[in-house]
Amino acid sequence: MRIPGIHWLALILLALATSGAGLWLAPASRPVSSAPWGRDYFPNTALIDQDGNHLRFFDDLIEGKVVAINFIFTSCGDTCPLETARLRQVQKLLGESVGRDIHFYSISIDPLHDTPEVLKAYARKFQVAPGWQFLTGDYDDITQLREKLGLLVPGDDPGNLKQHNLSLVVGNQATGEWMKVSPFENPYILADKLGNGLQNWRRSNAGSQSYAEAPVIRPPSNGEQLFRTRCSACHTLGPQDGELGALRSVGPDLLGVTHQRDRAWLIRWLKEPDRMLAENDPLASELFRQFNQVAMPNLQLGEMDIQALLQYLDDETRRQAQR
Repeated sequence: MRIPGIHWLALILLALATSGAGLWLAPASRPVSSAPWGRDYFPNTALIDQDGNHLRFFDDLIEGKVVAINFIFTSCGDTCPLETARLRQVQKLLGESVGRDIHFYSISIDPLHDTPEVLKAYARKFQVAPGWQFLTGDYDDITQLREKLGLLVPGDDPGNLKQHNLSLVVGNQATGEWMKVSPFENPYILADKLGNGLQNWRRSNAGSQSYAEAPVIRPPSNGEQLFRTRCSACHTLGPQDGELGALRSVGPDLLGVTHQRDRAWLIRWLKEPDRMLAENDPLASELFRQFNQVAMPNLQLGEMDIQALLQYLDDETRRQAQR
């Protein structure tokens, strides 16, 4: 899937760089907000959350707040479940500050299907805690909002759900700090951005430890990189994951899975889990029931990716057995 650049931010930076006085001036007929990136830029889109509350995007959701915003659709069979599972880990790390100091918003790009009731059921599947709002609204209004946030390039088909942008937008509206980040980033890094970086480090304990105490980081294999960025939102790999184990809400631990499952079954499961579920494969169906009916997403892995991932699972199982 394509992840386009922040075209709107690039235009603003270009205007700043080329203006004689070094200032970007809004048109005279347009009211200028007292805060950067204010109501003069963001649309005040009407939305409804999973509890049926009617809200306005700027007035009620982002004005003066630190936020994380992504766009999903609940019938997605590949990336949306991974995004949601990863953000659930981040929510666990941030604790009660979500909904108070930091605000999570997942907005549906399929509002005709994703009613408040459907969104509420989706949030329940991922054991989402209070403070995270799932929102729906008018299709055209949401399309405009995606464009304003740089998550839909003008000219792209907003109805092509499978090609929606995968970036997560995080920002502090009061300070005007906005950035795109990958939703597959390590949950501790995402939590640090939201809980410290965008809060001007007022709650950080940075500097309390010396760099001399930092461990040596070994370069990951291709398989490990795939596991960390694609699988770890839902799965752990033995007790070495430590605190990550407490963050896992869906999916089994995968330590030893290459010895417990038939190799051919695993390869096909990694390649086309959606088709196996549709065919009512007995083991796939049992896993679906066992783990709260959260479907294994189709990660669009190629043959080399699958082999690299299975090799990493083999190697890590062997390594932990030798400890």
